[in-house]
Amino acid sequence: MIILQAQDLTKRFNGETIFSGVNMAIQEKSRIALVGRNGAGKSTLVKMIIGEQSVDGGQVSEKKNLSIGYLAQDTGLDSDQPIYAEMATVFAKLKQQEQKIHDLEEQMSSTTLDPNSEAYAQISSQYDHIRADFEQHNGYGYDAEIRGVLHGFGFGEADYGRPISELSGGQKTQLALAKLLLEKPDLLILDEPTNHLDVETITWLEGYIQNYRGALLIISHDRYFLDRIVTEVYELANGTLQHFTGNYTDYTREKDQQLSQQWRAYDKQQAQIEKLQTFVDKNIVRASTTKQAQARRKQLEKMKRLDKPTGDAKTARFKFTPKSKSGNNVLKVADAAVGYTTILSEPVNLDIKRNQAIAIVGPNGVGKSTLLKSILGIIPFIKGSAQFGTGVDTGYYDQEQASLHAEKSVLNELWDDHPTTPEGDIRSILGSFLFSGDDVTKLVHDLSGGEKARLLLTKLAMQHNNFLVLDEPTNHLDIDSREVLEQALNHFDGTILFVSHDRYFINKIATSVIELSKTGTQSYLGNYDYYVAKKEELIAIKEHAAEIQQAENPTPKEAAPVTSDKKTYQLNKAEQKQHRKLARQVDQLEAQLDQLSQSKEQIETKMTQPEIFNDMDKLQKLQQQLETINEQIKATETDWEEKSLQLEDLND
Repeated sequence: MIILQAQDLTKRFNGETIFSGVNMAIQEKSRIALVGRNGAGKSTLVKMIIGEQSVDGGQVSEKKNLSIGYLAQDTGLDSDQPIYAEMATVFAKLKQQEQKIHDLEEQMSSTTLDPNSEAYAQISSQYDHIRADFEQHNGYGYDAEIRGVLHGFGFGEADYGRPISELSGGQKTQLALAKLLLEKPDLLILDEPTNHLDVETITWLEGYIQNYRGALLIISHDRYFLDRIVTEVYELANGTLQHFTGNYTDYTREKDQQLSQQWRAYDKQQAQIEKLQTFVDKNIVRASTTKQAQARRKQLEKMKRLDKPTGDAKTARFKFTPKSKSGNNVLKVADAAVGYTTILSEPVNLDIKRNQAIAIVGPNGVGKSTLLKSILGIIPFIKGSAQFGTGVDTGYYDQEQASLHAEKSVLNELWDDHPTTPEGDIRSILGSFLFSGDDVTKLVHDLSGGEKARLLLTKLAMQHNNFLVLDEPTNHLDIDSREVLEQALNHFDGTILFVSHDRYFINKIATSVIELSKTGTQSYLGNYDYYVAKKEELIAIKEHAAEIQQAENPTPKEAAPVTSDKKTYQLNKAEQKQHRKLARQVDQLEAQLDQLSQSKEQIETKMTQPEIFNDMDKLQKLQQQLETINEQIKATETDWEEKSLQLEDLND
C-alpha cells in the first residue's frame, strides 16, 4: 500500500530550476535511499515531501493520518529535561492508561461496590478495554524499550539523570534519533543518521532499523549502511529523479550498466552519422548520386541525436604519486602506550611494510587519532616511540584540518607551499580537485567542509609522499568524491595507514585491519568484512573453550572465612556448628546472587536485540521475567546481608 506519493514535483530558486518531473512512491514497508551529489537538492526534496518547503509544481499526497518522523542532518534534541524523562514523554499516554488501570482496579476491589451491579459491569468493561489497548501498545514493556534504545546509543543507567542541555552536539543528535525510534512513526526520514556514531553504534542501529515496522527514507553517504538497510534507491541527478531496485551496490552496478549501454548507443549513432555525412559530402555534387545524397541528408536532419553520456557534474580527478620509494620496513612501534595524561591504549604494536594499506578501527575515545599524532611526533607517546624505515617520506591528512590557514585564499593555500610552481600549474591542479574560476579566490574560512577536505587532499597530492597517514579522510566528502579518493589510493604505489569509520571505504582500501582497544592492538589480515567475520569466529572459539573448561573443571566454591586458631578454639561446639552453618549459607546466597545477576544480564541483552525488541509479545514476556528476577535478587540480597551480619557477630 502506498502511504506517500510525490508526483511531477518541481523546485526553483531565484528563477533557476533545481529539479523537475520528480516522482516518488513510498510503500508502507519501503526501505529507500535518496542519493545524489552535495547540492543536488536531496534535503530540499525531503522538506517538500514533509511540507516544510513550498512546491513550485506537482503535488504530494499521503495516506490519511500518516505520521512522519524527520531527523535533519546534525539536528540535536532541544530539551532541559533529564535523558530518561525526555524519552519517557513518548509514552505519556501509556503512563496515563497505566494509572487509570490502577484506579479501576481499586474501584473494582472496593467492598462498597456490588460485583453483580451494573456499575461494576461498566467499570469492568472499561477496565478490559483500556488494558487491552495498553497491552497492545506494549504498556508492560515501554521501560525496556527506553532502556534498550538508550543502551544502543551508549547511554547507561548512570546517564539517565543527566540534563540534555548539558550534553555535546553529537550526543543531542543521538538522543533526537533515539526519541524518533521510540515514537515509531509510519514514515521515518533520516538525513545522515550515522554522523557522530562509532562503528559499534552504527552496527546496533542497522540491526534495529532492519526490523523497523514502518517505512524508511534515508539520505546517507555511508554506503555500507545503505547496503545493509535499503532495498531501493532514488538518485537525484541532472535535475530529475531516477529509481533503482536493490541496495547501494546494486544501484551502482545497474548505473554502470546503463552508462555502458548509453555509450554503446551513442558510439553506434556517431558512427552512423559519420558514415551518412561522409556519403553526403562525397556525392552531393555528383549528378548521378545527388538524389541519394539528398535522401541521406534528410535522414541526418530528422535523426534524433543522442546526447553524449555524462555524469551529474564534474568529477574530481587526482592521484598520489610518490617521488621516491621507501625501504621495505616502513614503520615499527613496539609495546607503546598512547594517551594524554592517562593511558588510552597499551600495548600498541605496529609493524608496517611497504605497499600495505592498514586500517585502524576501534570505539570512540580509545585513542585512534592520538595514535596517529603520536606516530608523527605531534603528541608524545606515554611509553615507547615510532621508528621509521629507510627513505620513508610521510604525508598527513588531519581530520581537524588544522594545517589549513583560515585567512588565505584557496590559490595561496597551495601556492605558498610551492612558490616556484607557475600559477597556471597551480590553477590546473586545483581545477582537477574541482576548484576553478572564482573558487580559487575564496578564503579558506568561507569554504564548506567538503571543499576544505578537497583542498587538504590537493595539498597532500602535491607533496608526493610515499607513506600516507590519513585521519578520517572521507569525512565531509560526498559519495562521488569518496569513490575518486578510493581509486586514487588503490593506484598509489606507496604505503597507507588510516583511521576511518567508513566501513565501505575500509573494504575498498585496506589490506589488513588493526583493532585498537584499551588493551592494545590486535591485527587482522584482510578488509573490514574479513575482520568482522574473524573476530566473531575468535569469540565463538573462546566461548566454546570456556564452556569445555567449565564442564571439565567446575569452579570450586570459595572456602568459608575462617577465624584464627585461638578464636576457633574458644568457640564451644554449638557455636562452631552455627558458624559453619552460617558460612555455608552465605556461600550459597553469594552463588545464588551471581547466578541471578547473570540471568538478569542475559535477559537485558536479549531485550536490546532487534528481533526481540520489535516483537511486543516476546518483549513483554522478557520484561515479566526481568521483574521476577529483580524481586528474587532483592530478597536474596536481604537474606545475604542478614546472614553475613550474624556471621560477623560470631567472628567478633
